[in-house]
Amino acid sequence: QVQLLESGGGLVQAGGSLRLSCAASGRTFSSYAMGWFRQAPGKEREFVAGVNLSGGTTYYADSVKGRFTISRDNAKNTVYLQMNSLKPEDTAVYYCNAVWGRADYWGQGTQVTVSS
Repeated sequence: QVQLLESGGGLVQAGGSLRLSCAASGRTFSSYAMGWFRQAPGKEREFVAGVNLSGGTTYYADSVKGRFTISRDNAKNTVYLQMNSLKPEDTAVYYCNAVWGRADYWGQGTQVTVSS
């Protein structure tokens, strides 16, 4: 089992940047595919970005491609989401996700608010 703790959210003006971090417990972090999802008020949770076990392959939602970058540091048991050129529509609670086979884990979320 793995526990996930997100940090780095906050309030930022449109065009600004934030870097989210997700620290994972346990010694098998490198065995988990990692991802970021977000949920805006009144909307369903949606995929934002994902990264494979080694960090060599990344995936992005079309809405964030070219603006967000996901990365992981397996030595630090941490996955990051660098968010640049933020837009008001990026406002949401951002969740870290870890997947290993049928096991699926979520963090508690961190709020990102982008003002216009």
